[in-house]
Amino acid sequence: MRRLVVTFLLFLNFALAGPAAAQSFADYSGRDLYMRFCASCHGVTGAGDGPVGQGLAVMVPDLTTLRRRSGGQMNTAQLREIIDGRAVVISHGTRTMPVWGYEFWVEEGADMEAEAAVRTIVDQLIAYLRSLQT
Repeated sequence: MRRLVVTFLLFLNFALAGPAAAQSFADYSGRDLYMRFCASCHGVTGAGDGPVGQGLAVMVPDLTTLRRRSGGQMNTAQLREIIDGRAVVISHGTRTMPVWGYEFWVEEGADMEAEAAVRTIVDQLIAYLRSLQT
C-alpha cells in the first residue's frame, strides 16, 4: 500500500508539472531538482525526514552526512549510480527509491540527447548534495 502511495505521489508530481514540463530538467538548478524529486522523501534539508519518507517501510537516508559516512570523501561514482538507478548497486541494498535515470531519460525524450541530459541532471543533483554536507 505504501509503495502505491509513493508511486501515486510521483505520478502526481509529473502530471501537475503543466507548462514547466516543456523545459528540460537539465536546465534546472541542483536545488530545484532536489526540491522537485528528492525532498518529498529526503526532506527539505536532506535529513531524511520528508513527508513521503515517513510513510515508507525503510529508513530514508540522511543525505547531509554522506561525506562523513564515507570517511570524509563523497563517493561520486556510487552516488551517481544510486540516483540513476539503472545499474544495481549491491551496497545500496533493496531499491525503494525510484529509478530516476530512467524517469529523467523518458521525460527528456528517450534518445541519445536525453541520455546526455540525464548525466547533466544527475551532476546537478550531486553538486547540490555536496552543498548539504555538514
